[in-house]
Amino acid sequence: MNDLTKHHQDATGLLDKLQWRYATKKMDPAQSVPADKVERILEAIRLAPTSSGLQPFEVIVVTNPEVRQRIQAIAWNQAQVTEGSHLLVFAAWDHYTAERINHMFDLVNEERGFRNEGWEAYRQKLLAAYPGRPAEQNFEHAARQAYIGLGAAVIAAAFEQVDSTPMEGFDPAALDDILQLRARGLRSVAILPLGYRQADGDWLVNLKKVRRPREQFITEVR
Repeated sequence: MNDLTKHHQDATGLLDKLQWRYATKKMDPAQSVPADKVERILEAIRLAPTSSGLQPFEVIVVTNPEVRQRIQAIAWNQAQVTEGSHLLVFAAWDHYTAERINHMFDLVNEERGFRNEGWEAYRQKLLAAYPGRPAEQNFEHAARQAYIGLGAAVIAAAFEQVDSTPMEGFDPAALDDILQLRARGLRSVAILPLGYRQADGDWLVNLKKVRRPREQFITEVR
């Protein structure tokens, strides 16, 4: 098998798994996602692109049953929060600060082993623009980056044949309080239970996946 054939098979396999996935409504509490699969999903999130490479969000992995019960209570009592084995919480920076921006630029310089004049000029551009903006504007920008990570997690979970259910249906202020996120300069944005579907009792599992057809969804400008 040559590289081109393997690439085509891998791409087709990914699309098959995206066709397989759905927003799982009932998970089997007796099944736990293996640690190696969870780690690969988390690594996919870590590798996701973000604006200026700042990675302005963090992921909190909640497995503690009591904590997940508290979260379920402020998440419209959605059962997947406790029936899944892992709950990923995506929490965005509450503000862009000079310290946070400098940390990421310094990390890039350290990892690459050199300083670049253009890169340093870009650092100064961000330092002049971001910290002075309203905190809410900066949080909303950071939250959009967190959603990129959420998308990467959903795709990675499908690739691993792990079920997931992306959720915004929760009280962010209450979740921030449960996980003490505000003290860390973070605000919750989205949550993602991971687990395995329990077909018995899941009304959605056997229904056809429906998406708008390509001609209604894709516009090509040639």
